[in-house]
Amino acid sequence: MRKMLLWMIVVAAVISAPVQAKLRVFACEPEWGSLLTELAGDAIDVDVATSALQDVHVVEARPSLIAKMRKADLLVCSGAQLEIGWLPQLLRQAGNAKVGSGAGSFMAASQVTTLDKPASVDRSAGDVHPDGNPHVQLDPYRVLAIAKALSARLAELDAANAATYQQRLGDFETRWQAAIKGWEAKAAPLKGKAVVVHHSAWIYLLQWLGMHEIGSLEPKPGVPPTSAHLSSLIDVTKSGGAIAIISAAYQDSKPGEWLAQRTGVPALVLPFTVGGDAQAKDLFGLYDSTLDKLLGVLK
Repeated sequence: MRKMLLWMIVVAAVISAPVQAKLRVFACEPEWGSLLTELAGDAIDVDVATSALQDVHVVEARPSLIAKMRKADLLVCSGAQLEIGWLPQLLRQAGNAKVGSGAGSFMAASQVTTLDKPASVDRSAGDVHPDGNPHVQLDPYRVLAIAKALSARLAELDAANAATYQQRLGDFETRWQAAIKGWEAKAAPLKGKAVVVHHSAWIYLLQWLGMHEIGSLEPKPGVPPTSAHLSSLIDVTKSGGAIAIISAAYQDSKPGEWLAQRTGVPALVLPFTVGGDAQAKDLFGLYDSTLDKLLGVLK
């Protein structure tokens, strides 16, 4: 009887013990949601604010996003002012001081050296990012550096699962390094090739692959293509030996198709982020799809 009573007391204590809530993370973009899944698995709960079919420069601060931000323990975004048009408003409306600054706020671009950082900011030049180009998800080496910093941040905020984060980081790094070697060998034929882009978002990808941009459908970053500007690109596209006219899944395909019809250079829609096409289901698929499509225009 005494043993039974003791057992009941132990069971009652276990049942009544508080269960540690999972770390809740608000990710601004799909690439960071995917990276968080790699680094943490089901040790955390992740809400992703946007999809590959949205322009992350312009996002509505919907009530559903406010509610998710209000519950978050960690905010993970690209940063470099990519989300400047909506994130500050979302933070104000959510009123969650934990993720407004400090350890609860993680900006991916702040963990690496950015490219295209202007010497001065002049808004007449278009949608210029003072802290450099924020689209760092398209360089696998920067992604790995960000992964290491993000894993450390998760461990800082959730020490109980630090060993899990460390183990998953090691596994991700091993697989990612192997994937980089495969991607670089596969992409060798792309070195030195030229492209026309819709928006100035591809610099990290092009630098990594040894490719270069010879023109942009937007007359200025963030300014919609005009017929006069598109006409001016016809000779540039032909004479520059462009292999493709690149746009992201969320962008209007019509300007690229217009130029393609007049130059014979294919218009190519790349996923740009996780979820941008059927193959880009995670970060590995994002790079697989991007390279497959670029190489496809060479055949």
